[in-house]
Parts: sequence; structure tokens; C-alpha cells
Amino acid sequence: MRPRDTVDLLLLAAIWGASFLFMRMAAPAFGPFALVAVRVGLAAAVLLPLLAWQGQLGALKRHAGPIAVVGALNSALPFVLFTVAALAINTGLSAIFNATTPLWTALVAWLWLHDRPAPARVVGLALGFAGVLALAAGKASLQPGEHGISPALAIAACIAAALCYGVAANFAKRHLSGVPPMALAAGSQLSATLILIGPALWFWPTTMPSASDWTVAVLLAVVCSGVAYVLYFRLIAHIGPAGASSVTFLIPLFAVVWGWLVLGEPPTWGMAAGGAVILLGTAIATGLLRWPGRHERSPSQR
Repeated sequence: MRPRDTVDLLLLAAIWGASFLFMRMAAPAFGPFALVAVRVGLAAAVLLPLLAWQGQLGALKRHAGPIAVVGALNSALPFVLFTVAALAINTGLSAIFNATTPLWTALVAWLWLHDRPAPARVVGLALGFAGVLALAAGKASLQPGEHGISPALAIAACIAAALCYGVAANFAKRHLSGVPPMALAAGSQLSATLILIGPALWFWPTTMPSASDWTVAVLLAVVCSGVAYVLYFRLIAHIGPAGASSVTFLIPLFAVVWGWLVLGEPPTWGMAAGGAVILLGTAIATGLLRWPGRHERSPSQR
């Protein structure tokens, strides 16, 4: 990678790591549906003009149906689930469970698209999911916390959100190949907004969030969704999808640091060990880490 690409990759990881911090900070004031509606609505307001400037609105119209499905599975539902989780578990832990997304993507591809992984990658899947179970077992208290959400429910929400991402990636591979990435990004945020308008109005907080809460929500939308998508698709153009996907391994590190610096959430040895096992399994399952002396055929790009 060029130095600029490395900077973009680190900046993207820092931004997406901060998204877990911002959800943790703003979720109590807004609630999951209202916060996510603000997030995707403002992100759509940032991305749609860029799409029009690139002359790609036609691609959005032609593929509106499948893009709406991706909006539900890749934005609306997982964002709500991660925001629910933010009411009960800390920033770093949410990000570590988010790092299982490539594992779920590979498993869904195997079961749905019959894209069978090589034996070494099956070992990676097993190792990664073993890390998930070990980390969840140590944190999955059933006792509801301050906001009525138990850590066990929060962990289940994180895992379900990562599964949604995995299904969305494979759906996009099957139904949206060749669609301009910016059309997919802007369209998915627009469709997620339309999906969440009703629930957001129904569950809108009775007490108006403070100016600081609104500031966090705007940062979550404009920076963590709008700017982040621009960075992500620029990385795809410069270093390819596989290189851009390596951001997955950096996000938990930044999330843990942000949570520690801003909210005083110290990392634990259990989180470090479980996260390391999950990331090791993910690296093997996605082919980023290979057995010495073995040369596997690279999987098809999605």
C-alpha cells in the first residue's frame, strides 16, 4: 500500500471504532430506533448528493429493490442491534463481536452459495466461533442492567448483527454484482431511513436529547457513516476489496482505546484473549493467514 492508503486504512479503523463509542454515549438519550434513524438519515443526506454528482442516480433506481434489502440487513437492523447492545456492554466488547462478521460471511457463503472453504479455513471458522463462545460465556450475565438490557441479550444482539452483515454481503454478491459501490452505500442508507422512520417516531424519546447528545448523533451519522463510506470505497478502488477488508482487524483495537480514553472502560485480559482468538480464526477463515507451506486458491471477490 502507498502511504496514503495506509493512512486511509488507519483513519477508517479509528472512525468505525469510534462508532461503537458514539452509540454507547448517545443510546441512553435517544433509544435504539431514534438514534439509528438519525444516523442513517443524515448519512443518506451526505451520500446522495455525492451520488448525484457522480451521475450514478440511475444505478440506484435500477436496483432499488435489492438495495433496499441490503439497507435492511446491512444498516437498519444491525445498527439497531448494536445500539441495543451499547445499553449494556462496553465499547470494546461490542467491537470485538462485530469482528466476527467475516466468519459469518464465510459460513453463510458455505451454507447458502455452496462456496465451500478449504479445510484450513474450516479450522479458522471453528477457532473463531470458539473464541466467540468463550468470550460470551464470561460476560453473559442474565441480570438486566441500568437500561433494562442484560449483558447476555446485548451479546446476542451483537452476534445477530454480525450475522446480518454476513447475510447482506452474500446477498449483495448474488444480486448486486457490478452495481457502483456508492449507489449501494447511498441507497442502503436511504432505504434504512425509510424503514426506520415509523419505529423512530413511535419510540422517539419523551425528553429531548441534550445538545451534546445531538452532537454525538451527528458525528455518528456524518463521520462514521457518510465519511467512512467514502474512505472505504476509496480503499477498495486503490487496494482492492481484500485489502480494504483488513480494517476489520483494526476496529476493535481503536474501539477499546476510545472506550478507555473517553468513558474509562479499561480493557480486560479476558477481552484481549477472546478477541485474539476471534481475530486469529477470522484471519485463517478469510485466507489472510495461511498455513506455512500451503498455497490455497484465493476465493472469489465479493
